[in-house]
Amino acid sequence: MTTKIYVLNFPKETSDKPLISGLVRQYDIEFNILKATILQGCEGRMVLEISGHKKNVTAALDSLKSFGVKAETISTIIRRDEEQCFHCGACTGVCPAKAIYLQRPEMTVVFDPGRCTGCGLCVAVCPVNAMGVDVGEDISLVN
Repeated sequence: MTTKIYVLNFPKETSDKPLISGLVRQYDIEFNILKATILQGCEGRMVLEISGHKKNVTAALDSLKSFGVKAETISTIIRRDEEQCFHCGACTGVCPAKAIYLQRPEMTVVFDPGRCTGCGLCVAVCPVNAMGVDVGEDISLVN
């Protein structure tokens, strides 16, 4: 079972189609809409948490792409400034996905964006602002 958060960008041609509900039936996945801005006849954006077997989630995302929907994992929005980080480890204690951890014996902080769910807890606790959110077109979708 895998769970990831995605930012989906819908072209205006798909705004009137029930694409997400179709994925549930066809690919046996679960979803949680975290935020959405979709109006009929307009381009739309949605922040969606998808859970299911990895192959089913991949197939569901491929299906969305066939309709022109662009999907990006939210983990690509969270970033770490390697030069700013002084490896204090404050972020490692709050990361529920274990995407940030201490590498021993070096005691350096490692950030694995592939495991990141985009919760932002690391951003809130970093004393030197080494963890941050890349500002995209509409970052309000993830706040």
